[in-house]
Amino acid sequence: MQGLFECLKAYRRQDGGIQLFRPEQNNALCMKNGADRLCMPSPSVMHLLMLLNKLPLPTSDGDLLEDLFGVVFEAVSKAKAKGFADVLFLDAATGKNVEEVSSSMPPSPALQAIYESVVQRRCSALISRLKFAAMPSPGLRTNSDSIQSHDADHEKYADVNWDELEFGLVPTDYMYTMKCSKGDEFSQGHLTPYGNIELSPSAGVLNYGQGLFEGLKANRTEDGRFLLFRPEENALRMKMGAERMCMPSPSPWQFLDAVKQTVLANKRWVPPTGKGTLYLRPLLIGSGSVLGVGPAPEYTFLIFASPVGSYHKGLAALNLYVEDKLHRATPGGTGGVKSITNYSPVYLAQKQARAKGFSDVLFLDSLTGKNIEEITACNIFILKGNVISTPTIHGTVLPGITRKSIIDIARDFGYQVEERVIPVEDLLEADEAFCTGTAVVVTPIGAVTYQDKRVEYKTGKGALSQKLYETITGIQTGRLEDKKGWTVEIN
Repeated sequence: MQGLFECLKAYRRQDGGIQLFRPEQNNALCMKNGADRLCMPSPSVMHLLMLLNKLPLPTSDGDLLEDLFGVVFEAVSKAKAKGFADVLFLDAATGKNVEEVSSSMPPSPALQAIYESVVQRRCSALISRLKFAAMPSPGLRTNSDSIQSHDADHEKYADVNWDELEFGLVPTDYMYTMKCSKGDEFSQGHLTPYGNIELSPSAGVLNYGQGLFEGLKANRTEDGRFLLFRPEENALRMKMGAERMCMPSPSPWQFLDAVKQTVLANKRWVPPTGKGTLYLRPLLIGSGSVLGVGPAPEYTFLIFASPVGSYHKGLAALNLYVEDKLHRATPGGTGGVKSITNYSPVYLAQKQARAKGFSDVLFLDSLTGKNIEEITACNIFILKGNVISTPTIHGTVLPGITRKSIIDIARDFGYQVEERVIPVEDLLEADEAFCTGTAVVVTPIGAVTYQDKRVEYKTGKGALSQKLYETITGIQTGRLEDKKGWTVEIN
């Protein structure tokens, strides 16, 4: 999720005038600093003040609504269930030093100007903390009512130049939508024409980043069938992520049924064999309105699709930069689930690396800064002799479905596969390296640069990555026999 918010109040003076508390001093600057970190533009100080002056102000005594800051829904939810008012978090590196209460703000006008009084009042404020009631939710609105029947057979293929297809958004005909309220279960969803959705500005996903996504592909076989690759794994991973983010999730059969309906409704957009795939993007978001720190009252599950080509042009070998200052995930955070909040924090490191001519970034663990973990959006493997190693799954590395499949295939090939902590020195001494993911499939790594040292690896014909790529894509497209039962045919 690429987004920021700020918090400030408007006060009514005894003479009836309205005043703000130092908005130009730090609110605008805080937003600018955050925008720089997330590679976003931001309004100037004067622009922000002009916007604030145009806001509708209260007609009676009182404050404007206040957004409280919070991100870790699971910890807050568990604490409140035990009768606590809030959660005080410790630092991720040592777990011994106090850092921040869930509803406190990062360095801000209040923290800078009235720090002493805040310290004295904090305990009593937490005990009698105001509980915000969620505003009625307008929900999510699509362009039309449920489509009871549809016919995409008027032509076999959409009007697309399949030979020029890249990995980018190509809008298709339909998307799938399903809703549920907090504490309930998802019921039957429906197809609607692909289009924009409408959310309240106070939607949980917009204010607190309560959302997950998945990625999977539908392939067209040479004899015209449509195949999915291990979709039940995506359903289970979304369920695991939903539990971490305190969200309800579709059942595996609901997830699979929704995926199948989306593919069949958009089947003319499934590229010919060898020209690409139909990429499917399931989303689970807190669509209901919420102001206080906590889970949204309503959730929306939706799936849209787009035909895509190769993620990296021509499957060219990657030239990676090992990032040792910025981090992708922290212990106890959300790095092990597919949260929408995991991705925009890597933009700055990626932008800086690409400006230096690198393809992408490889991140180290945030605890020691000595062990490799993940590339921006994919898992990494290294080969030394007959031993393949990949970072272990321990909460900061995403349990990739392609990763899981490649481990099984490599073992079938006779390789010893280890899931372990991998020091950066082992990466530099490897014979070969490659990355895996739904989008990248299996992509070779041609070189890595760590600090001032550059190392190159074997790629191309004869490389293990090429053999693994041909095997897994052969299974996915039906060219090779699926002996493991990984593919699901859509009828």
